[in-house]
Amino acid sequence: MIHFSADKLSKKQQYKFISGSVIPRPIAWITTLSKDGKVVNVAPFSFFSGASNELPLLTFAILRNNGQPKDTARNLLERQEAVVHIVDQSVVEAMNATAAPLPPEETELSRTDLTLINSQTVQVPAIKEAKIRFECRLHQYVPVQGLEGETVSDLFIVKVTDFYFDEAVFDSEKEYIQPLALLPVARLSGNQYATLEKEYTLKRPTN
Repeated sequence: MIHFSADKLSKKQQYKFISGSVIPRPIAWITTLSKDGKVVNVAPFSFFSGASNELPLLTFAILRNNGQPKDTARNLLERQEAVVHIVDQSVVEAMNATAAPLPPEETELSRTDLTLINSQTVQVPAIKEAKIRFECRLHQYVPVQGLEGETVSDLFIVKVTDFYFDEAVFDSEKEYIQPLALLPVARLSGNQYATLEKEYTLKRPTN
């Protein structure tokens, strides 16, 4: 095995090793509203997962730029609402376009042909083209601190208020999401992404 001590790694090395090893990662494609409600921010984040079987909770970490929170993090803290979309193969190019580092007063939607639609429970609009989306309210915020007490990442836990599934990817009888119909896109490292090619079954041990 090739060994590295974490305390001897640069920040770039740490990020490369984690983002290249913790794969594949689903992508949270998040819409938020600016404080004045005039700008819809759209951005993808891949440090993303579920958090509980007791509550419908999602988690995602938003890394900072030069110590400053990104627009999504700031909007979430100010308005405490978001819509989280799952990225599939049909929207991956649009998702990538929204990863551009734009100023807060400019919406990433201007770089796409995406359609916004109203949400039911939150004021933040949703992306119509996404096959799965979750309307969410902020449940818990954790500023992740560095060695000197500075905030290095913004960790959010959001509670889903409403679930939406395209009929093409949802088995209504069994209430299953069908992954091969969805074709979700996973983040790897660098500019690399992946999709599902097949699925298989492993039964868990019962004792």
